[in-house]
Amino acid sequence: MSSLLPSINKDRLPRHIAIIMDGNGRWATEQGQDRLFGHYQGVESVRDIVEGCAELGIGYLTLYAFSTENWDRPEYEVVGLMELLVTT
Repeated sequence: MSSLLPSINKDRLPRHIAIIMDGNGRWATEQGQDRLFGHYQGVESVRDIVEGCAELGIGYLTLYAFSTENWDRPEYEVVGLMELLVTT
């Protein structure tokens, strides 16, 4: 992203970005992987997003990562998601 920074007008950037994290499990399934694999890959994407927002001076970042409906997922997936939230 550094090569693009000089061309970005920071006055036109939002102060707050909100992201609904959705589709990581479906993406993993489409790749022939376990759903948790998609969630782990999502962590890498979030890291990139956080770093990019910091680099651009975005003051606020909201990540909606877990809804009440997510409690209905298989237990192994809920446990895996909770571990990700605690450890990353």
